[in-house]
Amino acid sequence: MAWHEDLLVGFDLETTGTDPRQARIVTAAVTEVKDGQPVRHRAWLADPGVPIPPETTAIHGVSTARAAAEGRPAPEVVAEVADAVRGYWAAQVPVVIYNAPFDLTLLDAELRRYALPPLVAPGGRPGPVVDPLVIDRALDKYRRGKRTLEAACAVYGVALDGAHDAGVDALAAVRVARALAARFPEAGQADLWDLHVAQGGWYAAWAEDFSAWLRRQNAGAEPIPGDWPLHTAA
Repeated sequence: MAWHEDLLVGFDLETTGTDPRQARIVTAAVTEVKDGQPVRHRAWLADPGVPIPPETTAIHGVSTARAAAEGRPAPEVVAEVADAVRGYWAAQVPVVIYNAPFDLTLLDAELRRYALPPLVAPGGRPGPVVDPLVIDRALDKYRRGKRTLEAACAVYGVALDGAHDAGVDALAAVRVARALAARFPEAGQADLWDLHVAQGGWYAAWAEDFSAWLRRQNAGAEPIPGDWPLHTAA
């Protein structure tokens, strides 16, 4: 059975900001999907313990006041979310994450912030992960336009009602991954771990090219880390 015809798990975070090493988790979702349909869903709302900027609230809809009133303590949420992800990996179930380095790096940073075990044990490896952004960018390299989840949904015919809700985005990411597998046999027919490794190479090549472009715009620009699906460098 091809990887995209078996159980897939969508994972998404909504956060306080855009820097994965500084931002905090506000909401999280994991959605188990079979044949494109959700079969189990878990969601979390955390009190991040820091203010949620108004511009961020405008995106995902969770205010500082709501998070404080309704959210659970951040360390509890972070630990449970990490346990869920590790559990799927231990069972060799692919976790589908649109722009995986953001979510996984942020989750790992949160674990370290609260002195919890890192997402990946020393000597271990994260995965299996399917990152529709990486696959789309590599296999439809010259398509013009944005590469956001919303844009990918439009290209691949995936409905996205209520973007920036973690559960909605997690399900949409899985459906985009399935659409990519159907359109590009080199992804859809690949062994799961071969695809995982290939994505690492595709991401590293993109990061190198994009870093070179940034340096041309500004000689002092910071390079994009090339490791995937988790940025491990401090």
